Amino acid sequence: MCELRRMPRRAPPDSPMLFEDAPLVPTFELELIARRAGHWPVAGADEVGRGPLAGPVVAAAVILDPEHIPNGLNDSKQLTAARREELFVEILATATVSIASSSASRIDTTDIRKASLDAMRRAICGLAVPASYVLTDGLDVPTGLACPGKAVVKGDARSFSIAAASIVAKVTRDRMMARAGLVFPAYGFAAHAGYGTAKHRAGIEEHGPCSLHRMSFRPLRKEAV
Repeated sequence: MCELRRMPRRAPPDSPMLFEDAPLVPTFELELIARRAGHWPVAGADEVGRGPLAGPVVAAAVILDPEHIPNGLNDSKQLTAARREELFVEILATATVSIASSSASRIDTTDIRKASLDAMRRAICGLAVPASYVLTDGLDVPTGLACPGKAVVKGDARSFSIAAASIVAKVTRDRMMARAGLVFPAYGFAAHAGYGTAKHRAGIEEHGPCSLHRMSFRPLRKEAV
């Protein structure tokens, strides 16, 4: 009597399950897809600084020159500080760039999501060359744009333009927080860029918050009694 062998299930070609553990690598493909659809130029936009207890959220929009794309563009979190600084200089030298920010007070007045999207909108609208299409990192495209756009999950690891924007935003914000550290030395902003490290929390405990702190964020927020 023959025994039926249970054949292993095979994933169809290009099934995502085959590549779940593969690292994402940014390319220029999303920009070229938009170009083939009649949209050019294409801007990438990203923001940094949603999580810190202090400082602004900073957004950048970048239109890359396809003939002069800097080597090594990637999600800013995957790069060393030194490499981000190098790429920052290259991006500003070869691309169209716009930067905007939302302050801690604006974050407290609205909320971090609205403040982030508003900074991103202003960065996109501030481009010297108007974008025909926008690729944004995350789940949202800001409202109020003069062009269509697409939100790309993990976009800074998928798109050169978004990766470039993430680098510009990150370097800009880090520089802002380093300067803030000179004005408010008690908190060590240059070391942690406003994130809730033990040193930062200790500074808040000893000296109280300053004008750069987000009072709507825990543990700074005073709960209603």
